[in-house]
Amino acid sequence: MGQLTRQAPTVPGLRLRPFAGESDLADIARIENAEAEADRVQRRTTEAEVRVFFGHPNEHFDAARDVTIAEVDGRVVATASREWVDTTDGLREYRLDGAVDPDFRGRGIGALLLADSERLQRELAATHELQIPRIFGSWSADTQERDIRLLRAAGFQPARWFFDMTRPNLDEIPDVPLPDGLELRPITRDMALAVWRADVEAFKDHWGGFDGSDDRLEGWLAQPFNDLSMWVIAFDGDEVAGGVINTIDPDENEALGIHRGWLRSVFTRRQWRRRGVARALIARSLALHRERGMTTASLGVDADNPSGALGLYEGIGFEVDYRSTAWRKPF
Repeated sequence: MGQLTRQAPTVPGLRLRPFAGESDLADIARIENAEAEADRVQRRTTEAEVRVFFGHPNEHFDAARDVTIAEVDGRVVATASREWVDTTDGLREYRLDGAVDPDFRGRGIGALLLADSERLQRELAATHELQIPRIFGSWSADTQERDIRLLRAAGFQPARWFFDMTRPNLDEIPDVPLPDGLELRPITRDMALAVWRADVEAFKDHWGGFDGSDDRLEGWLAQPFNDLSMWVIAFDGDEVAGGVINTIDPDENEALGIHRGWLRSVFTRRQWRRRGVARALIARSLALHRERGMTTASLGVDADNPSGALGLYEGIGFEVDYRSTAWRKPF
């Protein structure tokens, strides 16, 4: 896209332009939150979180290249973003995302941005020399009916389903001891990289893919809701056996009027699986969230998780809150 703006005659006064930097951050957060509220998605973000994410670019995502802003008569009304990832099922997935201000829905802006993002991803892919197949990817919650219609109309098909699960209260948390030989240790900034790499390794045999680079860790650590004292990590000698990376987002909780903690990543490395490590770490995480004043806790899970995680979470009191879909489309 370069630095050109593009007129979009289908909507009077609409133009698409590149990301302009700091001045766009508040509008991006505003539109993402407005769409989440309209679609009954229990997630919120802040300008500070967007700033941190955009401030840690890597080869998978560069805001100057991979973000498009839609304006109507100078007002920001929609955004689109793009990234790519090499997936565990042997594909390079060029991912597309976007959000439209609910006041401007029904005018074809989302469809225009999606088509534009596909074009830009094809241009980027043409610069990548690789032997693995390419594919488009996207994501929607089941309550995002407009997104679902848009993706289907553009030729996307469901590829996988994911659940957000919530433990509706933090009462009667079971006391689950760690297996013999394992111990919990507090995590310092110097130890975070080892935990991160263990987490990335543990998910190598799970469907899909994510940016597990050290650069992405730096962005994660810089997020305002990150707190290393919330990380519950089990060690076997010098080795990280498994862990739960917990967070509490006070801004999101205030916006939603709830007291919810997140178990952002629950992982056990292969050598230590089937020994009750995850159950013990989850129980300790729930107790930790309760100690911090939370009344509920949530996590995300692949509906077809190969490690039987869904049953594990149900067994410790989590219930499916809502379903999301991973979409794919031939390149």
